[in-house]
Amino acid sequence: MAASISGIGVGLGLSCSSNLSKALHSPQSSGFRVKMTVSVEDKKKNYTLQKSEEAFNAAKNLMPGGVNSPVRAFKSVGGQPIVIDSVKGSHMWDIDGNQYIDYVGSWGPAIIGHADDEVLAALTETMKKGTSFGAPCLLENVLAEMVISAVPSIEMVRFVNSGTEACMGVLRLARAFSGREKIIKFEGCYHGHADPFLVKAGSGVATLGLPDSPGVPKAATFETLTAPYNDISAVESLFDSNKGELAAVILEPVVGNSGFIPPKPDFLEAIRRLTKENGALLIFDEVMTGFRLSYGGAQEYFGITPDLTTLGKIIGGGLPVGAYGGRREIMEMVAPAGPMYQAGTLSGNPLAMTAGIHTLKRLKEPGSYEYLDKITGELVQGILDAGKKTGHAICGGHISGMFGFFFTEGPVHNFNDAKKSDTAKFARFYRGMLEEGVYLAPSQFEAGFTSLAHSSEDIQKTIAAAEKVLSKI
Repeated sequence: MAASISGIGVGLGLSCSSNLSKALHSPQSSGFRVKMTVSVEDKKKNYTLQKSEEAFNAAKNLMPGGVNSPVRAFKSVGGQPIVIDSVKGSHMWDIDGNQYIDYVGSWGPAIIGHADDEVLAALTETMKKGTSFGAPCLLENVLAEMVISAVPSIEMVRFVNSGTEACMGVLRLARAFSGREKIIKFEGCYHGHADPFLVKAGSGVATLGLPDSPGVPKAATFETLTAPYNDISAVESLFDSNKGELAAVILEPVVGNSGFIPPKPDFLEAIRRLTKENGALLIFDEVMTGFRLSYGGAQEYFGITPDLTTLGKIIGGGLPVGAYGGRREIMEMVAPAGPMYQAGTLSGNPLAMTAGIHTLKRLKEPGSYEYLDKITGELVQGILDAGKKTGHAICGGHISGMFGFFFTEGPVHNFNDAKKSDTAKFARFYRGMLEEGVYLAPSQFEAGFTSLAHSSEDIQKTIAAAEKVLSKI
């Protein structure tokens, strides 16, 4: 039986059971957003994931594991993945009609809130002109100027379609410019799923308990060296044993793919010094931290300027996007200005550019980052206090609108420290928070995100839910 899923996609055909068809076509699940008017007690009593279960079971016959990105399958937290119907502001609604306060934000892009009215209006006007040109458009210039003026390291920028693509491009560029092949990355840092980066890559790889990845040839990772994050002596040793061979050091300036892990004082400064002394490039992967820690990203926040930077997520305002940029002399190696080839059919498409432009305009308004820091600090401190009050080992922190916590005494300075967290306890906490209407990242090894749309009421409800759940597990 073929079914068209209302509220998910016009004309989308799906072979599914009659029960799934009925579930997806019920009045409760149709339309752009489900509005809940029941009391907290009723919501708790009626919490069900029946329609999500039916949809996910159908998806498993259509897509590997039933998903298009592994962490969504809830493997590390157990239970039933939820299938989302709509989002708005700081909230999400699933196809069963459950409402959640969202702290994933589409994994970071929704920093001004989901489905922002001004962004949607701008996208509507842009769509009237077309969705993709495969040719230059003026909107590319506008967003490029905004990025260049904001990010200290960027004098020229190349737009692509994902963070993975940005990291692939920047790695090739670093090797082309330096004439060297070896790179240093850090254990637990994730730079997309390109072969050279799938070495001690954290995030979804750690979540699923997989080896780095079958299908990656040894030759692709032979020149990738690794060190523990926050361990400058290990980096010094790698430079000493590979003199004149290192093209670049790439890192997340604040780790988000082993959970939230900030750099130790002077760590980034020491990396900057070592790269300069050894003629290697410093690459900040700011796909996650760019425009989130501050308007100029982590490099502005910490006062450390790398040679090259990758961006994504926020600069597309929720649409697929990525970018890499840096000093003009390096970027002019990129084709057609130079010999290093990289291309993309949908790169710089008008929809992503429009959403990015209007998102950055909002972030530039006075008080944006002060507000993010305030509410995120209240959230994290409230969860930590609730954990300690209920007798759990817990630690965590935040910078601006990025946060995380671990079920361990801590401190957590690297991926090995993060792995000491009680992941079974996190799984129980996670499922309990879902039932209380709070959506966190479904992995202990992922950072969380707040947005300008989150209210003080959202934060207090979340803290109350956390204390309630923590008292039971």
